[in-house]
Amino acid sequence: MLDANMQIQLKQYLANLREPIELVASLDDGEKSAQTRELLTEIAELHEMVTASFDGTHERKPSFIIRRASDANKWVRFAGLPMGHEFTSLVLALLWAGGHPPKVDADLIEQVRALEGDYEFEMFFSLSCHNCPDVVQALTLMALENTHITATLIEGGTFQDEVEERGVLAVPATFLNGESFYNGKMELAEILSKLDSGADEKAAEKLSAKDPFEVLVIGGGPAGAASAIYTARKGFRTGIAAERFGGQLQDTLGIENLPGTSYTEGPKLSDDLKKQVAENEIDMMDLARATELRPAKEAGGMHEVTLANGAVLKSRSLILSTGARWRNLGVPGEAEYRNKGVAYCPHCDGPLFKGKRIAVIGGGNSGVEAAIDLAKIVGHVTLIEFDAKLRADEVLQRKLRSMDNVEIITSGQTTEITGDGARVNGLVLKDRESGDERRIDLEGVFVQIGLVPNTEWLADTGLELSKFGEIIVDDHGATNLPGIYAAGDATTVKDKQIVVAMGTGATAGLGAFDYLIRNEPVDEIAQAA
Repeated sequence: MLDANMQIQLKQYLANLREPIELVASLDDGEKSAQTRELLTEIAELHEMVTASFDGTHERKPSFIIRRASDANKWVRFAGLPMGHEFTSLVLALLWAGGHPPKVDADLIEQVRALEGDYEFEMFFSLSCHNCPDVVQALTLMALENTHITATLIEGGTFQDEVEERGVLAVPATFLNGESFYNGKMELAEILSKLDSGADEKAAEKLSAKDPFEVLVIGGGPAGAASAIYTARKGFRTGIAAERFGGQLQDTLGIENLPGTSYTEGPKLSDDLKKQVAENEIDMMDLARATELRPAKEAGGMHEVTLANGAVLKSRSLILSTGARWRNLGVPGEAEYRNKGVAYCPHCDGPLFKGKRIAVIGGGNSGVEAAIDLAKIVGHVTLIEFDAKLRADEVLQRKLRSMDNVEIITSGQTTEITGDGARVNGLVLKDRESGDERRIDLEGVFVQIGLVPNTEWLADTGLELSKFGEIIVDDHGATNLPGIYAAGDATTVKDKQIVVAMGTGATAGLGAFDYLIRNEPVDEIAQAA
């Protein structure tokens, strides 16, 4: 199961084990069980503190638990093989079970340990899902830190019947005590905020107690990271408040147009940016969603940003880089069947539609790329473009047209997504030229029609926005409000590209630097607070 390089790397990681761990597998006679036996045997042979047994009696086969030998009540179960994006999760589970300390905020660990009550988590993932590892790792950590918490992590492709039975049409999909808990990416702090009623209040108190910043960046995508790195390197006290560090990068794979980098993937680039942010001693506040802005002229000398949990952050200057999100179709049935057949991430959810009929809405690069990827997995793809022709690059169009299980429809307007109450079963399509309507039977709809700027919270602040909701900026990244700058996909910058976002982030950072050195001296911050 593991090639020579993977074995060498895993052996190096296992050298960090502090106490023995046990792997206990429940298997049948199938091929997946044989692969599981092979994997666990190889792992056990790499370190004397790891033992593997194959006498488990759990109903899910193949599956295996990882537990500390000294405390059998703390365990996590993997059902199916945690390879692909989840191999890192497997390695961390082994290390944490073996006493290696996790690189997680100590306050969060204490919150996990203090949880009372019984929590039985089940979580479905796919091996191609780049959002799933965060949830897998958070639940793993919780199960290994608190005996009242169990986590069973299920690879959907192996347990397709259960996926069908429980109506899982998007991953990550998390269940708690048998009931749906959350669909989508969650980090440890988010899970705790749902379980611990006092978590948000504690976090807000901690954030509000921070001293005022010289530069506060709202948003942690490539634009926000670039801005913060530039201002921190100029010697200014800089903070980043981000709802999700990395932003759209977390949903992007196959980046091949970033100069100097022939190929990378969004989550990896996001991790690299996060490391660089940490190296520059920038105060990184993740899971911090901004909900209100009070410009300095209204707030008494400092710009104030209120977060969703009630915390208030202050700063002499602001850089707004809140990015954008997937645009919705806005048709009947879309909201009702979201995560029940309506999806927005083909990489995450595509494997759940293996052999099925699906539609992709959108004929730009993202839509055509999604259709190409999905056509390799699903039974049939119908690509629907509103315009009279596809807008994707010609090389992508040629590739799409060469696939024999793809139908391309142009001048098509989706007017409704239909379902049986539990999941999608089709859509209604209008021909924009003839006006004729027809119904297409299918089981999934992937929406790929562009982005919407995350700027609704700025509507009544005096900040100038375009008719599309974008923040209007000048050549220096400055807005119409003194000391407030903006960068990236949330602005009027024409091209929404990673490299452009980074460039506008640098521009906004330099603009904020110029503003600060020409205005109130740095040593007067404390007096103004």
